[in-house]
Amino acid sequence: MDNVKKISPVGESWSEYRKKHYTAEEIAENDLMVKLVGEIIKTRKEKHISQRELEDMTGVKQSVIARMESGKTDPQLSTILKLLVSMGKTLTIVPLELSEK
Repeated sequence: MDNVKKISPVGESWSEYRKKHYTAEEIAENDLMVKLVGEIIKTRKEKHISQRELEDMTGVKQSVIARMESGKTDPQLSTILKLLVSMGKTLTIVPLELSEK
């Protein structure tokens, strides 16, 4: 009985689950998307722009913006660029450090 694994009633943590089921590259890609969309949301709110106003500025439908911000869809690069440029932002390509956290 000493080598029986104890099972938590709440299951494993998200960190444990994703390390077990996703590659380091998939984790890095997901983390990057979360940071990118988070920056779009932060910038929009700092500039006091509603999703509807952002639609008017970019031509990207408010429903698309809402789904992107809630994580229900993966936006296309062209959509991300339209949103960023309209708010005075851009993307920068830098080396990615893959590390286990």
